[in-house]
Amino acid sequence: MFRWFVKLGIVTIITLLFLILIRANRNIKNGIYDYVYSKNISFATINRIYKKYFGNNVLFDNASKTDLVFNETLQYKSKEKIDEGLKLTVDDNYLVPNLESGLVIFTGLKEGYGNVVIVEQIDGVDVWYGNLSNINVKLYDYIEKGTLIGNCNKTLYLIHKKDGKVLDYGEKI
Repeated sequence: MFRWFVKLGIVTIITLLFLILIRANRNIKNGIYDYVYSKNISFATINRIYKKYFGNNVLFDNASKTDLVFNETLQYKSKEKIDEGLKLTVDDNYLVPNLESGLVIFTGLKEGYGNVVIVEQIDGVDVWYGNLSNINVKLYDYIEKGTLIGNCNKTLYLIHKKDGKVLDYGEKI
């Protein structure tokens, strides 16, 4: 418990010094603003830095755990490579499981893929789950491997990207 208060104190002091520096210098403020709004700040990068200096994952190692109600693996009838990933044939009203633990960084419509959930895994790979009819997670939820993401009917689009580049996970799925 004491270590937690020390960590909190250090983070508070660093944050206050950072805010004072930003307020005192407009060039620094503009540079930070440009960086934050022009770069994709990765959850995996922040987690890796935090783990290096503080010794565990950001907030999640000490978070209270709940038992998974749904802990399945991905099951499909057939797969077909498409431009950016895979098109999987699944059953009607298929319950889509999360492949690896990570942070939900997008939920919504994507052209050509319908309702999409994007999960940034701890290893930095963004996994797109497309053509969902129901979505059971919210933006910025941390979800464990096997957690129910949503439902889909007959077709599930699965895309793996890292740093904006499409990865070929066809043989691993």
